Amino acid sequence: MFNLSRLPKIRLAPFGAVFIVIGILIYLMGFGLALPRRLLFGESFVEFNQALVWYSGIPLMIGFILILFDILYFLPKKKGQHLLSYQNVNNPLITVVLTAYNDELSIAEAVEDFKNNPLVKRVIVISNNSVDKTIEVAESAGAIVFNEPRQGYGACVFRALSEGVKYSDTDMTLLCEGDRTFRAYDIDKLLAYIPHVDLVNGTRTVEQLRSHDTQLTVFMYYGNLFVAKLLELKHLGKVTLTDVGTTYKLCRNQSLKKLLPKLDPNINLEFNPYLLDIALENEFTVVECPISFHARVGVSKGGNVDNWIAAKLGMKMMKGILFGWKAND
Repeated sequence: MFNLSRLPKIRLAPFGAVFIVIGILIYLMGFGLALPRRLLFGESFVEFNQALVWYSGIPLMIGFILILFDILYFLPKKKGQHLLSYQNVNNPLITVVLTAYNDELSIAEAVEDFKNNPLVKRVIVISNNSVDKTIEVAESAGAIVFNEPRQGYGACVFRALSEGVKYSDTDMTLLCEGDRTFRAYDIDKLLAYIPHVDLVNGTRTVEQLRSHDTQLTVFMYYGNLFVAKLLELKHLGKVTLTDVGTTYKLCRNQSLKKLLPKLDPNINLEFNPYLLDIALENEFTVVECPISFHARVGVSKGGNVDNWIAAKLGMKMMKGILFGWKAND
């Protein structure tokens, strides 16, 4: 006989959310077509119009049932006995690792910003086959520079984290970008949370801390929030998430050394939600911290180029969350 108690890690809630969204879209389609249909076709196709509205309730009901079942039955088994932990960091010094791809215009200011923070021991820049003067400018600014030959955001982030954990004189690695979208003064905010968790994920969703001249459009903002909540539903009871696209993260090195072998650097632009997903899957603790978000210096090379590219990236993220991550997607 099928035993539900053997499935404490089953994830029904994220699929339930997808069913609810599908149901809402079908309902809106049926409702929105009513007036155009009447004006253009009179009473023709009225049955089709009514069917859309009527049958939209099926995915809605399925979605609510899946989420409720997950909350009422599986959530207590997933949470277990939750203990609020606090493990102080004895060594507050940090190794900062910056990803860079053709960031000649911004990398010097980024390096200097982090180097001037008294808690930063060193700044490492990982250039992902930049064809401009990113490497030369970063070295002149005082950074330790490596080139990552494997093209792709995931490979660059993986190399950055791998270089950061090599140093024994720092216990934490701060991951960031070299395009000036983030600032070193937010380090103090992240440090306030790190005693509780393995990884602090910066969130760009607080309006008062977000410059409105960034490339993060309204569509990208809420799309990112939706994907974050989908990942939160997958790990219901473990984490609260509002941003899965940010690079800014503070990690304990002892935890990062255990996490890195579980990551695939061939995952490309979806690497940030992928990293969080794998971390939560393997019982690493994650918390979000509001950070400031600024206009980028230079041209975006990732998923924030336009809404269409962001939408396709968001679909890949959702596919990875729901069905597993594949490097060639």
